[in-house]
This record gives sequence, C-alpha cells and structure tokens, in this order.
Amino acid sequence: MSPRRTLQPAQTNGATEVSARRGSVACVYQPAHNRFAVADAPALLAELCTRVPATLVTLGRDGLRASILPMLYDPQDGEHGTLSGHIARPNPQWRDFDPAVEALAILDGPDAYVTPAWYEEKRLTGKVVPTWNYVTVQAHGSLTLRHDPEWLVAHVRRLVERHEASRDEPWSVDDAPAGYVETQARAIVGLELRISRLAAKRKLSQNRSAADFDGVIDGLNTGTPLEQSVADEMRTESPRR
Repeated sequence: MSPRRTLQPAQTNGATEVSARRGSVACVYQPAHNRFAVADAPALLAELCTRVPATLVTLGRDGLRASILPMLYDPQDGEHGTLSGHIARPNPQWRDFDPAVEALAILDGPDAYVTPAWYEEKRLTGKVVPTWNYVTVQAHGSLTLRHDPEWLVAHVRRLVERHEASRDEPWSVDDAPAGYVETQARAIVGLELRISRLAAKRKLSQNRSAADFDGVIDGLNTGTPLEQSVADEMRTESPRR
C-alpha cells in the first residue's frame, strides 16, 4: 500500500495548522454580496434530511471516500446537533477514515441550469452568462461508529418512521417477521457525525434584477418537475432591489 501523501499548506501559522487537522474547508463559499446566505442553517438541514440523502465524505489512507446515505438530524444533541446514519458493513469507508480529520456531510436540495435567455438583461445589453441555481447544506464534524444492535435497530426504526409517515399505508419495522430486522442490522454499521460547523447556501438568482428573477421563474416553470421545484424555492426569496 502506498504511503499517504500530505499536502503542505502555503503558510504555517496557527490558523492553517488547525485547518489542516480539521479539514481544508471552513465553510461553503459565499460571494461578497451575501445574497445566497441562509439565516437558519439548522432548519434547512432538518428540512433536507426529510427529503434527500446525504453524501458523506471522509479522508482515509488511500484518499477521499464518499457514500450516499439517508441521515437523521438531532438538533439537540451537541452544540450544532448530530447527524446519524448507517452504511453497509462491507463498505470499506467505515474502516478507513482518519478520526483526526473532520468528516463532511453534504445535503443538496433541488437544482437547475439557468439559461441567460430568460434574463431581461439579455434583451437590454446582452451582457449575460449561464449559471446554475441550487440549495445545499454542508455539515462538518467528528465521526463516531456505532455497532450496538439496539442502537442500530432503534435508528432504523426512526428512519423508517420518518420516511413512511406520509404514505397512505406506511410500512413498519414491526411488519417484518420477528427477529428479521435484528438479523439485517448485523449487516450495517451506524455512524454519528457530531456537527462542529454548519453552513448553508441558497443560490436562487437573488443577485439578479426583479425582471431577470421573474424571467428565471417563468422559464423554470415550463421545465421538468425538478426545474419547477427550483422555481418554487425561488418564490420564497427576493431579487436584487
């Protein structure tokens, strides 16, 4: 196995040394106008956890690893809350991560391409370019493994209840034969990410004029269901004044 290569920071002050231990990203990028910032990142994280899975990124001996998994968010567990999830026991990610480097969980909301043809500015000056609208939350923190069968079964039950609650005939863990879920739980490993840093971004054309903003909404409304969901997200925001 090849030895791990370590990138050397350009500067060696205390801030860069702490950054190297915790991870290279302090927060999600926000442009100077700050119109994409999210006032309540925990609320957005809680919302996205009910709708989309997370991409969990960790650093191991052979570099970065990533897995997609549903996660539950407990805002009361720790200063910034805790995310819990599970991965398959054969997945090597849980055996190969550096506990000295923070893990990163990324949850993405709806996203869509934005053509400049929808902008009023195109007709006025032509000085426009394409972009991409999206919603995202990034949670950094320390990762803990959970092998306890009771924890795993309770976690699976909460996860099932979360995602089955809106169904007309929700499936329950109790619908399975006695002992079946407990047996299946042996094939997974639980994960808890204690959040130390939480950042969110809603890039939804808030930096455009009202005419451009409305043009994007009208254009997305004629598109796919995903594009229409981005238009719905935009309706909760305001354009540049």
